[in-house]
Amino acid sequence: MPQQQVETRLTELRAQLQHHAHQYYVLDDALISDAEYDRLFCELLDLEEQFPELVTPDSPSQRVGGEPLAAFAESLHSLPMLSLDNIFVAEELEDFEERIRRRLSSSEQITWTAEPKIDGLAVELIYKNGLLIEGSTRGNGLVGENITANLRTVRMIPLRLHGTEVPDQLTVRGEVFLSYRDFAYLNQQRSEQGEPLFANPRNAAAGSLRQLDSKVTAARPLSFFVYGIADAVDTPCQNMAELFPWLQALGLPINSQSKICRNLNEAKQHYQHLLTIRHELEYEIDGMVIKVNEFRFQEQLGNTARAPRWAIAWKFPAEEVVAQISSVEYQVGRTGAVTPVAVLEPVRIGGVEVRRAALHNQEEIRRKGLMIGDRVLVRRAGDVIPEVIRPLIEQRSGSEEKIIFPKICPVCGQPLHRPEGEAVTRCRNLYCPAQRLQRIIWFAGQSGLDIEGLGPKNVKKLLAEGLIKDIPDLFCLDKNQLEALEGWGKKSAERLLQAIAKTKQTTLARFISALGIRHVGETTAELLAASFGSLDKLRWATQERLLAVDGIGEQTAAAVTAYFADQENRELIARLQDLGLTIQATEKQSVGTLTGMVFLFTGTLSSMTRIEAEERVKSLGGETVSSISKKVTHLVAGEKAGSKLKKATELGIQILDEQKFLRVTELSIKTA
Repeated sequence: MPQQQVETRLTELRAQLQHHAHQYYVLDDALISDAEYDRLFCELLDLEEQFPELVTPDSPSQRVGGEPLAAFAESLHSLPMLSLDNIFVAEELEDFEERIRRRLSSSEQITWTAEPKIDGLAVELIYKNGLLIEGSTRGNGLVGENITANLRTVRMIPLRLHGTEVPDQLTVRGEVFLSYRDFAYLNQQRSEQGEPLFANPRNAAAGSLRQLDSKVTAARPLSFFVYGIADAVDTPCQNMAELFPWLQALGLPINSQSKICRNLNEAKQHYQHLLTIRHELEYEIDGMVIKVNEFRFQEQLGNTARAPRWAIAWKFPAEEVVAQISSVEYQVGRTGAVTPVAVLEPVRIGGVEVRRAALHNQEEIRRKGLMIGDRVLVRRAGDVIPEVIRPLIEQRSGSEEKIIFPKICPVCGQPLHRPEGEAVTRCRNLYCPAQRLQRIIWFAGQSGLDIEGLGPKNVKKLLAEGLIKDIPDLFCLDKNQLEALEGWGKKSAERLLQAIAKTKQTTLARFISALGIRHVGETTAELLAASFGSLDKLRWATQERLLAVDGIGEQTAAAVTAYFADQENRELIARLQDLGLTIQATEKQSVGTLTGMVFLFTGTLSSMTRIEAEERVKSLGGETVSSISKKVTHLVAGEKAGSKLKKATELGIQILDEQKFLRVTELSIKTA
């Protein structure tokens, strides 16, 4: 067959297969038999094998997976992928609405979207000119893992968008999950092959997407629904009600249980409906997500450090089972908090075997009147963390024993202390082995310096062998001693030492997070680093100065000042720096810079991502925000700028196009 005829036939085959795959996997309305689909697919594979130069990225053949990767690359999100705050009762929904109305100056009616909260893995998909070019996990909200090859194998995700109005660029966000049927099928396969079974559909979906070999992912029957977009300016839509059918027309799967609600009463009714049909659905849901429908209101409301102010997750009541408390253990965390844990006779909740459950603190045990030997109601809080609800007092036999909270630390033997006004009892001995262990695990873990090969198991081993005593000792490890460890060797020792050496140069944000300060996680650490620029400035910051940072509350401000006021913490930081740990400062410039200027970006930039543009502003002393207000001094308008541009014009804010922004910042860089 001449090549021109082959090209024509390949185009026909790809169009037919994409159409029928969409009908089958997205619309659940197959138009041809499986045998006919397989015949077309085999013809496609045969032609592409003969003419490999004609294979295209959007060909259905590209769903079968490629060569295994050594590791996942990082993927920067153009706008943060935030978490959602949770509520559990209807009264909290009314409080949520009241907070929104206080923030909005408009008296217009607010409408809402209500959609099932699927228990899966959040991902981001980037389409350029209709073609899927990148897919990533949520990660820490700012940076995720590039899992494009794996996401290409998910049949409900179109490799190319459909329709005649395909945008130049579109970033969508959605949830990858496994249906109950596909989860059972997957576990049946694993059982037949003698492999361990997955505990629940979410773990199975997450594990499938994080396979370095995309052929493994391709063999897993994953599903997908879109729940939103990164930026409304990429669409012609004014609200979620317009967005969902627009996305569906492009070939993206939308959850049929999503509903537009005129008021919160309708949202409450939909919550009850979803709760009623929860177990009739083909997939697992653990609540309902409620969002403000109008994009202009979403922009005005903005975000906190971790969650949008315009959306919230209303979680379902957790499933409950009866278990028996056989004993109580006490865990000591990195901040010295002593947490009681109930050891249970094993029970299953939502497909997961539960052997331990949180008791939270001494006051909680007293309030609930719990005893060792009690039969108790247990649930997975938020369907995740098991907790004891209450004892079944009527079933007591008289042999139950009172739970006596220890007065000394169960690990180091030092007296415990419960600060006035706090429910948590703490060990104040900073040299407590349990605290030291958890501090090192945190410091070396993903929320800290992310030292490859130094997980909890290896940290415990190094401590047990006496090779380390505290965090700084990680940078003094001896190669010969590591090689001598049981199960180790020359290569293992070299890999760990190389991984540690790589982290000797770290960013300010990562170092702040690694310190393990109470109430300071990765997102808050990013805020502090961006605001203060250097460790010295943060170290001497007052609570008032900390509270001036958008997203920092009183608890966090108090925890940060208390941490740096402690002499032992200051000595730990000094020792790390003496050992060669270099913290890259992001000092704001003082001459010829953007100090005092506040930038807001809208639309799409062609020369850089929005994160890169914002970093450029911050490096020159400027500030960036995500919503329009009188505080903004400059609005940078890229392609397809939205309602922010109109509002900025009304407020008299200076407007810069991309070229002017580049000239201003390049001039500032040269001047600085």
